Amino acid sequence: MIKVTNLAGEPFLLNAEMVRYVEARPDTFVTMSQGERIVVRESMDEVLRLCLEYQRAKQWIPAPRAATRTASEGRAA
Repeated sequence: MIKVTNLAGEPFLLNAEMVRYVEARPDTFVTMSQGERIVVRESMDEVLRLCLEYQRAKQWIPAPRAATRTASEGRAA
């Protein structure tokens, strides 16, 4: 999810996974994968930056492990 602002100045969260494309006309239009169009205050470049930041952040969260190792398990014998 990315935080953007509608034209009334109210922030909301937008599912970055569902963004199909972004246009500057001169307002910024975000078209979602289902065809819905949303106008936001952020520039096209800012929406791109937020979407890229979101995608990069997803890779930084480690996958859950099946079991937690203790400190003694990690040491060589």
